[in-house]
Amino acid sequence: MRTLICGSIAYDNIMVFQDRFKNHILAEKIHVLNVSFLVPEMRRNFGGCAGNIAYNLKMLGGDPVMMATVGDDYAPYATRFEQLSLTQEHIYQVPDTYTAQAFITTDLDDNQITAFHPGAMNFSHLNSVKDSREIHLGIVAPDGRDGMMQHAREFHEMGIPFMFDPGQGLPMYNGDELLNFMQQANYIAVNDYEAQLLQDRTGYKLESLANKDKVLIITLGANGSVIYAEGKKIEIPCVEPREIVDPTGCGDAYRAGLLYGIVKSLDWQTTGQLGSLLGSLKIAHRGGQNHQFTREEIDQAYFENFGARIF
Repeated sequence: MRTLICGSIAYDNIMVFQDRFKNHILAEKIHVLNVSFLVPEMRRNFGGCAGNIAYNLKMLGGDPVMMATVGDDYAPYATRFEQLSLTQEHIYQVPDTYTAQAFITTDLDDNQITAFHPGAMNFSHLNSVKDSREIHLGIVAPDGRDGMMQHAREFHEMGIPFMFDPGQGLPMYNGDELLNFMQQANYIAVNDYEAQLLQDRTGYKLESLANKDKVLIITLGANGSVIYAEGKKIEIPCVEPREIVDPTGCGDAYRAGLLYGIVKSLDWQTTGQLGSLLGSLKIAHRGGQNHQFTREEIDQAYFENFGARIF
């Protein structure tokens, strides 16, 4: 069953400054800041929530279809998707733009200075859910402002169940707009910070939205997650990772587990546990798409943590 993933495709350019920012940024001169950092180490990771979610869902054996906009520099990512056998039928290249990308400089204290260029992501509304075919489930993940609103409306109008995952895009919307998203969506996935922001902006307690027609998923970092569904509160434990290397993309991995569980009609306890496991497997690797596991390895890891088989 095909799952349509509406969201960003991006490059993450990560640079490491072999010193500490505090040694080069003077507090008393912050108002006239003019600094340059030599970064001998640099790497580019494939990222963006649509790419990350699709990567993880494909690894589970799902059938993800990405809907995203990219720029003239898309070729390396296109080659990667070909190698991963991920369809690009709804990836639209916007002329004279760059693919969305983050430029992240990290120092030896793990402080970060980040600049984000949305580029082609701002044109996500040029894609339409109505152009897709044989879609049984969708997700509206962080993307261009207009595109997120349009895709949510189209899913709703077409009767396709979908998950609203506002992520870092949440501050773009006012309370009425967020309420409209939540009324249209069948599933709402947020972290604890986003959950509080949603409540503040809408004036609603999120738990009140979790009725027979809505499912609310709140991730709590190292404290696991909680799922409100079918009148129940389901607590999902955090899976102890082999090591903690990089949290980038952990939320996307978790959401891939949710989407897989929904498509396969798994119960919510199992679905949440699968999401938790994927987040744990991802956090032991740098970047959002550098972890590689077979279905057999995922199944064994699930068995070791929860005493049951997932596949």
